[in-house]
Amino acid sequence: MSKKKKEKITYYDDGSSLYDMSDVGGIGHRSPNQKKAKNGDQPRKRSTAKEKWKTYVSAVRMMLVPTLVALGVILALYILLLLIGQ
Repeated sequence: MSKKKKEKITYYDDGSSLYDMSDVGGIGHRSPNQKKAKNGDQPRKRSTAKEKWKTYVSAVRMMLVPTLVALGVILALYILLLLIGQ
């Protein structure tokens, strides 16, 4: 019996392995005096409540039709089972 060598999972975009998180940073990894973006001299722009609301409405609008279709299918199956059960 021959052992198969484990294959390392890689991303297609940058070639890093799945468990390589060396480039991951966040709010907890940033020093308190570091307020500028990494790629430029301009500070990071915070989103406003109006922008967040627009994003929420657009996301709900995108999900509305698939949700109604799924509810319609569930309702049709319920009615079908209700008619079969009588």
